[in-house]
Amino acid sequence: MDQPEGFTAVGEEQKVCRLQRSIYGLKQASRSWNTRFDEVIRGCDFIKNDYDPCIYKKISGSSVAYLVLYVDDILLIGNVL
Repeated sequence: MDQPEGFTAVGEEQKVCRLQRSIYGLKQASRSWNTRFDEVIRGCDFIKNDYDPCIYKKISGSSVAYLVLYVDDILLIGNVL
C-alpha cells in the first residue's frame, strides 16, 4: 500500500501511515469485524460459549436466546417472541 499523494514529507518517503480502521478487502478486516462484533454482543449481556466461540447465549428470567455467528451471517433463536 502506498502513501496517498500529499502525505509524504521530504526525506521521509519510506514512512507509512498506520490504519486506525480496517478497510474492506484487507486480510485483517474480517478479524477486526469479529472483534468489534464480540465487544458489542457481550455488551448486550450475551455469554460466549466455551467450546464454540461463534455461539452466544443470553438468559433473562425465563427467556433464553442463542445467537449463532457464521462469517457474517447471524442466526438468533429464542423461546420468547
